[in-house]
Amino acid sequence: MRTPAPDEAGAALQPVRTELLRAAHAEAAELLARAEHDAADLLDDARTEARRILDEARREGETQGGAAGRDLRARARRQARAQELAARREAYEELRRRVTERVRELRRAPDYASVLERLTGHARRLLGPDAEVTVQPGGGVVAHAPGRRVDCTLDALAARALVRADVEAETLWAP
Repeated sequence: MRTPAPDEAGAALQPVRTELLRAAHAEAAELLARAEHDAADLLDDARTEARRILDEARREGETQGGAAGRDLRARARRQARAQELAARREAYEELRRRVTERVRELRRAPDYASVLERLTGHARRLLGPDAEVTVQPGGGVVAHAPGRRVDCTLDALAARALVRADVEAETLWAP
């Protein structure tokens, strides 16, 4: 049995890559739109609460004097920032959960056996033909060779797609 040339191997994996990227990008776009809406709502709530806290701090500051008021405003800004960061983290975690969930649905696709074959072939091309490849219950494969490991699980593929989409996700937080 001949070992495929690197360009043949890449070509063989291209349909898998293309479909995974298409699905990940489509899901990411949909999730980004939802997350953007959710994040905007959460940020609006955080800003409203921050304004309320700042207003309260101003009133108390006028009563207690300048120094005490500055301390309260600083605390209010920190609290508002903490709420904003919590809202961002929550939106991103939800995006990550949904993307991973959608990629895991590939296990139920009619051509999943073909996907596993391509992932196995890719792992063996990376680690050699004697690599031990194990199908994972969550989807995809993990391959081992002495001193090396390749993670081609569906969760790892979803995580990599999110890393690539991370720049787009940052636009959620722009004012």
